[in-house]
Amino acid sequence: MTVFILVAGAFTGPYVWRDTAARLAAKGAEVHTVALTGLGKRPGDPGEVVDLETHVADVLAVIDSATAESGREIVLVGHDYGIHPVLGAADRRARSIARIVYLDAGMPRDGVPALAAVPDQRLREELSERAAGSGEGRVAGELAPPSREDWSRWGSTAGLSEAALDGLTALAAPQPLGTLLQPLRLTGSVAAVPVTGVLCTGNGPGIEMLQIMVDVGDPALRALADTQVAFFELPTGHWPMLSCPAALSDVLIEAASGGGRRLTSGDAAGPPAHLRPFLLDVPERPRERTGNTDLYLPDGPGPHPAVVFVHGGPVPAEARPTPRDWPTLKGYACHVAGQGVVGVTLDHRLHAVTDYETAAADLADAVDRVRADSRVDAGRVALWFFSGGGPLTADWLAAHPVWLRCMAANYPILSPLPSWGMVDSRFHPVRALAHAGELPVVLVRAGRETAEIAATVEEFLTEAGRCGANVEVIDVPGGRHGFETLDPTDEAREAVHRAVRAVLACLTA
Repeated sequence: MTVFILVAGAFTGPYVWRDTAARLAAKGAEVHTVALTGLGKRPGDPGEVVDLETHVADVLAVIDSATAESGREIVLVGHDYGIHPVLGAADRRARSIARIVYLDAGMPRDGVPALAAVPDQRLREELSERAAGSGEGRVAGELAPPSREDWSRWGSTAGLSEAALDGLTALAAPQPLGTLLQPLRLTGSVAAVPVTGVLCTGNGPGIEMLQIMVDVGDPALRALADTQVAFFELPTGHWPMLSCPAALSDVLIEAASGGGRRLTSGDAAGPPAHLRPFLLDVPERPRERTGNTDLYLPDGPGPHPAVVFVHGGPVPAEARPTPRDWPTLKGYACHVAGQGVVGVTLDHRLHAVTDYETAAADLADAVDRVRADSRVDAGRVALWFFSGGGPLTADWLAAHPVWLRCMAANYPILSPLPSWGMVDSRFHPVRALAHAGELPVVLVRAGRETAEIAATVEEFLTEAGRCGANVEVIDVPGGRHGFETLDPTDEAREAVHRAVRAVLACLTA
């Protein structure tokens, strides 16, 4: 049987594991919940500065005790911040650890503090300034726990009952600042330990979306396609030990036995999804490339209306080919050019969720240059967004110029995901929609969309109904995120034709 060592996340302690631990024990497992200093365990010295190394030592003590008592296989489970001391301890006891489970946690790296994984961007910036002044020194002080209303800044509270949220708030403890600001130190030994990721899809990407991110070429995620890495999903928010302890315990038992889904690498599975052929047989057209923008021109002198196709992301800066050369964007641009409209693709610098301002500036500059082209009718332009480009619609919904005749969005993210830490961001289309007036919006919805993105689309449509926004929904019931290359069905082709007709009708009206 397995020994589980459970390490909780920021502001929380062993109490969050009560129901999950009981279920694991009922299945015959040995369970230890780690009391981290300052978060369930009092410092030995009242004046002690508690940092990440303190918490690593806490986890090491439990590992050593469990190894001495049983000698059985140990599975280390780190939730949220808890993955940092878990990795620090596992790196020093790699031969004793059978598996590490990342429970809705980030991917810590050597030399990087846990602060880098804090979702609240404003708080991260504030604490970064403090960390810059501390160097490698030990940082005293505490971060107050969230209020009941502020837990969502640290992760989605989806699935939590009112009583669970009350309990989480009542029992929360201040987080010692040193635990967030001290860099994690790894020798590399932990890399040999098998890994399981448990993704909470109410809070962030699921397995399919993670596969897309790996396919796009993010070097930080390349290791996730290793055969030693497996994944599970739970359809809940960031605290599954409170929202679905029975399902979590089942997943942990299966993870301990090596179960779970594996990601594939492009080399093993042929071209990645985003580089497969476009679903329509569209004749190639010549393009003109200027800076970060490509123009696919129709026949005739013009001026012609234009559609600017805006890719999603984040896309790693190292990704090749870049998005404007992806088959989907090229396919749409060639398709509209064949119907008398300038098709425009561009590369913008959305390389991380912190880059939306940069990407918005890139888009605005590209649109200005397109409209200034003598072959473009500057008074008839549409913007068409995809996937993670969805938040960029917010600026145009909030204050749309008269020349913007239509906006379209395919399988878009329409409000910041909980794990992004962008609660107060300007890039929140749902909040901007009330200002859209009569601006036509064509929304292409994938029926097999990932849960976390589908929730943002439903929120957007609910708001559209409330404020009377002019939104036309085109459904692809059997389509997945990126259906233009994943699902080349007649149903999907017809949806593309309908969407193009709807957008072009707005440009020619």
